[in-house]
Amino acid sequence: MPKSDALVYGLAVLLGICAGTLEITANDILATALFVLVSTLVLGFLRPRQAWRWIIVVGVFVPLARLLAYLLLGQKPYHAQIWASGLGFVTGIAGSYAGAMARKGVDELFRAH
Repeated sequence: MPKSDALVYGLAVLLGICAGTLEITANDILATALFVLVSTLVLGFLRPRQAWRWIIVVGVFVPLARLLAYLLLGQKPYHAQIWASGLGFVTGIAGSYAGAMARKGVDELFRAH
């Protein structure tokens, strides 16, 4: 893996941890979903090839944070919160592929003829 890809993966993990922390502290699924959307949009724009990887890398931290809050902090979530934590994957799909398509559009518009 090139060093630049390692930096982008590190950024993706950091953004995923921030999304999970936002889910636990704010307890607002809309704010978390928007954060995941914007995060995957930026990552999809930076690295458009195989855009699905950003969905997984960022989105997995939201349910993982919910699980860790239950195990370590004793926060007992409602059933709806458990299912809603998986919605990060749905917004991640939209963000990641929108970022990849935006990058393709920018590359097409500004390529040398």
